[in-house]
Amino acid sequence: MAVLRVKFTKSKRDKLAQVLWILNWVSVLTGIILFGLGLFLKVEINKRWELMAERDVHYVPNMLIAVGLVACAINFLGGKICYDCVDSAKFLRWKLILLPYIVCTFFFTFSVLAGALLCYGMRGELEDALTLGLTQAMRFYKDTDTPGRCFLKRTVDLLQIEFQCCGNAGYRDWFYIQWVSNRYLDMSQKEVVDRLRSNVEGKYLVDGVPFSCCNTYSPRPCIQDQITNATAHYNYEPQTEELNLWMKGCRRALLDYYTNIMQSIGLTVLIAWLFELSVLMGVRYLQTSLENVLKQGDPDSESEGWLLENSFAETARSNLNIIKNLGKCNQIDTADNGDPNIDVPSPAPSTAHYGPDNVPPKEAAKES
Repeated sequence: MAVLRVKFTKSKRDKLAQVLWILNWVSVLTGIILFGLGLFLKVEINKRWELMAERDVHYVPNMLIAVGLVACAINFLGGKICYDCVDSAKFLRWKLILLPYIVCTFFFTFSVLAGALLCYGMRGELEDALTLGLTQAMRFYKDTDTPGRCFLKRTVDLLQIEFQCCGNAGYRDWFYIQWVSNRYLDMSQKEVVDRLRSNVEGKYLVDGVPFSCCNTYSPRPCIQDQITNATAHYNYEPQTEELNLWMKGCRRALLDYYTNIMQSIGLTVLIAWLFELSVLMGVRYLQTSLENVLKQGDPDSESEGWLLENSFAETARSNLNIIKNLGKCNQIDTADNGDPNIDVPSPAPSTAHYGPDNVPPKEAAKES
């Protein structure tokens, strides 16, 4: 029994072909949107690529770009097919191509669905890339004279100001790295020398943060040095003072930013997938109804269209049998010796029981 059988008159078939022609062109625009979203996500990642570790986080935007381009090509071809199918005579041009087109497009729609799901599943890999990348960037914050690292101080400062964040997980991350360049240290001061000697690795560690961590909404001047020392500042309690510095870590701030982008893109791609699937269902109805018209021989007659000619179980069973038969066709009959290149003919019935030296009995009697 056919799945979702629908009857079509000639006028309904023509209207269906016209509507599908329009929808396929809308799908071309959808492909352009997917391409643009992938390009936008790629640009946003590249903006802060130096703050991420060497992780493969570009596979999602690259996939969206590829899917968008393929969607444009497929839907352009689908629009051409539907436009020609308004005339049942022109349908003959596409009759052999239409079914493979539908099958290929059906499997392609799963690539669109995979792109939507990857947008939602990218958060974990992005978090790992940001955790390692931000730690490395903070470690090289002081290397303003080192080629290849001199831009990281400016990058980190702009990041903390723009996203109102501080450190990797929080402002205390700056306490465990030397972020002050050695050229700004006064070696004539005993306090500086003692701090350098007290550290095993010879680093100058302080309970301070860069100026970019200062909260611009603070009602008092920013306290960025001796943050944990309550006696070093007037009327200051480090345990309760939250307006002085940004409390949010930059990893969380960036992760929230990219997560919002990817969720919006994922929802858009999911809607595009549903739209592509609905257009594909319409093309399938058009194909089956036109094929039934050809069988009837009357282009003006009613015809039936369906998504599947048989039930889901029967369709799956028949496809499985086709796959099994293809496997049997590839098998090679071999002789007893196992060599397929040697053809050993079986003996004829009349000579099946010859005597010695393979001589027929009658000829052996004459010779004797």
